[in-house]
Amino acid sequence: MSTVITVENLGKKYTLHHQQREQYTALRDVIADGFKGVGRRIASVFNHSPFTIHPSQGSEDFWALKDISFEVKQGDRIGIIGRNGAGKSTLLKILSRITEPTTGRIKIKGRVASLLEVGTGFHPELTGRENIFLNGAILGMGRVEIRKKFDEIVDFAEIEKFLDTPVKRYSSGMYVRLAFAVAAHLEPEILIIDEVLAVGDAQFQKKCLGKMQEVGREGRTVLFVSHNMATISSLCQRCMLLDVGKLVKSGQTSDVILEYYSNGTASPAAFDYTISGKQVGDNYAKLLGGSVVNSDGTVCTEIDISQSLKIKMKYQILKSENCDSAPNFHFFTSDGSYLFVSGPQRMVRHSPGIHEAVCNIPGNLLNEGTHFVGLALTTCPGTKVRFYDQQVLSFHVRDPIENVPTRGGSDYAGPVPGVIRPLLDWQIRSLE
Repeated sequence: MSTVITVENLGKKYTLHHQQREQYTALRDVIADGFKGVGRRIASVFNHSPFTIHPSQGSEDFWALKDISFEVKQGDRIGIIGRNGAGKSTLLKILSRITEPTTGRIKIKGRVASLLEVGTGFHPELTGRENIFLNGAILGMGRVEIRKKFDEIVDFAEIEKFLDTPVKRYSSGMYVRLAFAVAAHLEPEILIIDEVLAVGDAQFQKKCLGKMQEVGREGRTVLFVSHNMATISSLCQRCMLLDVGKLVKSGQTSDVILEYYSNGTASPAAFDYTISGKQVGDNYAKLLGGSVVNSDGTVCTEIDISQSLKIKMKYQILKSENCDSAPNFHFFTSDGSYLFVSGPQRMVRHSPGIHEAVCNIPGNLLNEGTHFVGLALTTCPGTKVRFYDQQVLSFHVRDPIENVPTRGGSDYAGPVPGVIRPLLDWQIRSLE
């Protein structure tokens, strides 16, 4: 695939001005400030230094983006994630040629259509019909070419009744419907979309996601910003994580989402302390390794919400003791909250040697998101903790949205709240 976007050392700087907290400015203050300015100019002459205007104490430079570099191939579907203020929208505005960069350069090959906020590129006084042709002209398309796509755009947007109404009278949902339909159907080589799709209803969101996947399969490129990790996971092959204006990580979507949720301290899906030499345990037992595996036994950082997985722990008992042991796993959500603790139904009397404990996690139990696992071993009597390595493993549960039993056949495509999402047995019956 050829490269369609090249970004090199991109930076965007803004100057922030802070108002002084004064109730009023007196005439004497204005006169005094004027004399101070004259004094600085005279001093600069006697010091034989060039005159420079010093920035006032009420302003500072803010870099919304700093030294960003990446490449996008034709047909890529790239998710851009990060917390509020990370620079995501600024990046999209620069790529859409709405804002100029302060440093660096960008090479873009192909026509770009962007949907960054409600009503982007629309003239409020023009009708929906007129704005379709206006947007097509902005993209460099001829009238005949636009007419070929016109009916598809209107059908997708579902606003035929209001087609000849000025768009200033549209609701935000109608705006988004028409704007997305225009951006997706006028065949741009590159489609850039911000979080604006969250304005639409659930059915329309699902429709948009399907269209974006179709656009990607046609060899066109999609750049998509969202805080909805379920959507990012289902749509995007690759992902970029921004934080305070810098590109923190770029790569496979599941790995980048793990990095996002773990604040840069992502745990692996497998580890082996016999190789690293790390010592965790006491004179009775020590932890050797652990892993997250799918039903085939393959180590995985990501698993579909309806698929089962296994957590494995390998440990060594160093000596015989008159005690029973219980391996136990501690599950945490991405924000560090306890999800649950699981251990065997009966404690075990261990003999010296190497042992393995396996916990089976059924599908349709955990909700979409990143989860962390701590591995521990306790003994009784006395409930003594022999080792506990907190949040040493991690994995990401992916919600593909389509054909997911825990969505109950709903058309809703957004996030489902809660830390777990079990598939429970339901009965519905008529009482009449």
